[in-house]
Amino acid sequence: MISEDNILLDCKPTRAEIEHLISPSRSVMLRNCDLSGLDLSHLDLSGWLFERCGLTGADFTGARLEESRFKGARATGACFLGAELLGATIDGGDFSNTNFRGATLSSTELLHCKMTGTDMTEARVLDVTFEDVLLVLAFLPRLSFRKAVLKQVDFSEADLRFCDFRNAVFEDCSLRGAYLQECRFEGADLRGADIGGVKITDAKRYKGAIISKQQAAHLLGQLGLQVF
Repeated sequence: MISEDNILLDCKPTRAEIEHLISPSRSVMLRNCDLSGLDLSHLDLSGWLFERCGLTGADFTGARLEESRFKGARATGACFLGAELLGATIDGGDFSNTNFRGATLSSTELLHCKMTGTDMTEARVLDVTFEDVLLVLAFLPRLSFRKAVLKQVDFSEADLRFCDFRNAVFEDCSLRGAYLQECRFEGADLRGADIGGVKITDAKRYKGAIISKQQAAHLLGQLGLQVF
C-alpha cells in the first residue's frame, strides 16, 4: 500500500533523498520524476513504482527491484547489471540499449515496451512474460523461452544464439534476420512468426515444430525445391 507520504511527484531527487525513503515496511511511488544519470546502485527499491519517470542513464547495478513496477519510463541506456527484478513489471516506455547483463528476471513481465539493443547476456530468466516488445538488435544469447507464449515480440536481427524455444508458441512475432545458431525449436509453434532469412542448418533442432505451408515453401526454397 502506498500512502501520500510515500509519493514523489515532478521532482529530481538525489540519491540521499531516495535512500531516506527506503524502508522494508513501505513502498514508494515516483511519478514524473527525473532520475536521469542517478546512481541507484545496490539500493533496495523492492515494490517501488516508477511511473512516467526519466531514467535515462540511471545506474541500478546490483539493486533489489523485486516486484517493482516501471510504467511508461524513459530509460534508454540505463544499467541494471546484476539487479534483482524477481516479479517486476516493465509496462510501456523506452528501455533501448539498457544493460541487464547478469540480472535476475524470473517471473518478470515485459509489456508494450521498446528494448532495441538491450543486452540480457547471462541474465537469469525463468517464466518471463513477453508481450508487444521490440527486441530488435537485442543481445539474448542462451536465454530460455521454453514453453513461453510470445505475443507480438520482434526479435529481428537479435542475437539469439543457443536460445531454447522448445514448445514455445509464437503469435505475431518476427525472427527475421535473427542469429539463431544452435537454437532449439523442438515442438515449437512457429506459424505466427516471420521467419524470413531463417536457415535450417540442423533439422534435429526443429523436430516436431509446427509451421505453415507458406513457411514450408520458404524453407524448402533454400534447398532449391518448389512447393505448389
